[in-house]
Parts: sequence; structure tokens; C-alpha cells
Amino acid sequence: MLTIFEQAALAAGRVILDIYASGCAVDLKPDATPVTEADIRAEEIILSILRPALPDLPIIAEEQVAAGIVPDISGGRFLLIDPLDGTREFISRNGEFTVNIALIEQGVPVAGIVYAPVLATAYLGGPDGATKLTLDADQRVTARQAISAKPVADPPIAMASRSHQDPETAAYLQQLCVSDCRHIGSSLKFGLLAEGLADVYPRFSRTMEWDTAAGDAVLRAAGGSTLLPDGTPLLYGKRRRANMADFANPAFIAWGKR
Repeated sequence: MLTIFEQAALAAGRVILDIYASGCAVDLKPDATPVTEADIRAEEIILSILRPALPDLPIIAEEQVAAGIVPDISGGRFLLIDPLDGTREFISRNGEFTVNIALIEQGVPVAGIVYAPVLATAYLGGPDGATKLTLDADQRVTARQAISAKPVADPPIAMASRSHQDPETAAYLQQLCVSDCRHIGSSLKFGLLAEGLADVYPRFSRTMEWDTAAGDAVLRAAGGSTLLPDGTPLLYGKRRRANMADFANPAFIAWGKR
């Protein structure tokens, strides 16, 4: 399955890079978040590969959900897709955006890929551990390196969102007395935790499940964890909750090895 994920993510990344080079218009979805041609076309590419290869798995994909297409996931095993996580980074052209594909089993992200096309880097995670991929200018994989989260340092090195900063996260970072904090876009933060370059990523502003599932799968495969503030694991497939949108995440803290 990870081979299929890799094929789909790399194919989507090539389309995204073409649009990134030529530029495109930006629209707003009903929830006021931005969307571009790259989001839409990348999702189409991913679905065209995953559906015939994995026909029995329901797929929750960001742009399809925005269009009202939400398949039945009551069986507990499904795919979560974000074709372009970090649309704001794509628009601002800083390269910190990713393609995300994850497998969820009974609420747990058990396999996933995070691919950053501009950075020519991808992270894979599954039952056999986590791997960092390096790609060449033609987006072909040139190296595969096993990675592992490092034991959390005291004081820790933190990461935070580049585009979504909030007072709660700032207060939590102050409480941790972090030694350094890097602001980075998209699910790349999970990959950096997974390869041991940071210790903690707190997030108190809103995210959606497709934003985090693939990175969370990679981090867990690398020996890290993603927990709610009360210490319980972040789960997926969240629907029909009072005062919360379907598939919206609560606050969470992603950690290295603890």
C-alpha cells in the first residue's frame, strides 16, 4: 500500500510543480480557506490512482468533502487525503507545502506519506518504521533513509505553524521553556519530528484530519506520538459531534520519543 501511496503522491507533486511554476488563480471555499487549481488537480490525480488500486477503501479527500462528497467510513478503515497541505505556503511561494495520504484503521493512522515537491523530500511511515526519501530534479527517488524520532530534550526544541499562530500555542511554548522554536508550514513539522530534528509541535488552532493524518502516521512509525492535552492519542474519523465540524481536530501536541 505504501508503494501505491508513493506513486500517487509523486504523480500529484508533478502536477503541483507545473502549476507552481506557471502560477494560478486563488479562490475561497465556503469556510473562507483558499483553494487553487493545484489543490483540485492534485486530488483528481491521487483519486485516479488510489480508487482502482484500493477499491474497497472509502476515501475522505479534502476537496471532495468541500463539495459534499463524504463516503461511509463506519467500517473503521479508510483513507484520508490532503492533495495540497499548506495552500497558503503554496500561494506565498515559500515551498513549505505537502501532499498527504494516510490509511486509518479504527481511528489510528497506521500508514502514510508526506511529500514536499519543492523540497524534493518525502516521508513514509508504516508498520515497518519510518523512512525519508530524497528525490532528484525530475522527482525520482534517489535515496531512502530509515529515520527515528529522538528522545525529547529538556528544554525541548519546538516547531509551530508558520501561517496559523495563536495565543494558546504561544502560552504553551512559554510553559515548556523551549530552547528554540522554528515556524514551518504544512505537515512538514511531523516529518522533522520523525527524523529527530525537533522535540515537540503543539497546535491549539484548528486543523482538519486530512491536515495531520499522514504526518501523524509517519511520526508514530518513527516512535513519536500525537496526543490531546489530556494525554490521550489523537484519533481520526471524528463525526457528528456537538459544536464541531466533521473531521475537525481538537488541540493536540505532537512529540518525539517519550
